[in-house]
Amino acid sequence: MAIAGVILFAKSIKLTTKFTSALEIPVEFIEKNVKLRGRLRHITEKGLEVEHIPISFPFLSSLQRKWQSNDVLLVRLAGVELTPSAMVWLQEELKPSQMMWFQLLGRNDLVLDCLVLINKGRFFSVCLNEEILRQGLGRTTRIEGLHHESPLYWKLHKRLLQAELKALKKNKGIWKEESYFEKLKDRINNNKFVQKLKQLANWLRIRI
Repeated sequence: MAIAGVILFAKSIKLTTKFTSALEIPVEFIEKNVKLRGRLRHITEKGLEVEHIPISFPFLSSLQRKWQSNDVLLVRLAGVELTPSAMVWLQEELKPSQMMWFQLLGRNDLVLDCLVLINKGRFFSVCLNEEILRQGLGRTTRIEGLHHESPLYWKLHKRLLQAELKALKKNKGIWKEESYFEKLKDRINNNKFVQKLKQLANWLRIRI
């Protein structure tokens, strides 16, 4: 009876349901930022194609697999604008059929914006969103799906900015390539003579 109760409870909150489309995931899961487990299938320019692995019970697992589809969810790394080098890095770092956890932050049609975590050893996990920024392989962007003024938004956004700052300080990735040119550009834009020329150009544009 106890086991049957646990199974019924799990079903009632869809813990044993395998999601094969972002639209199948209950709104409550998105709002509560639930973590789901999955297996990597493909890395694409649009995001990670992940097969959802729901909670299973040993005596029901074979029956569950029999009726479950192999369709995948499209998971996007929330708050990160990836560079082409990031795609290469992901393909090198992630193993085929890599197991991962993805925390739901938002949903845009068929795309899930998530924090993605992978295990590194038994007791250590890495957040891919932060790691890509630490490697200088992306830029921090708005976290889609979360309210801009919510505490969670700013908590996660701060973590991503700190990761990006580490890459900037170490001149890694895009910051190594752009640091000199960005500094040169800032110096030119802040030059008083250049600013006067811009003001003159704007004045002439209005007059002509």
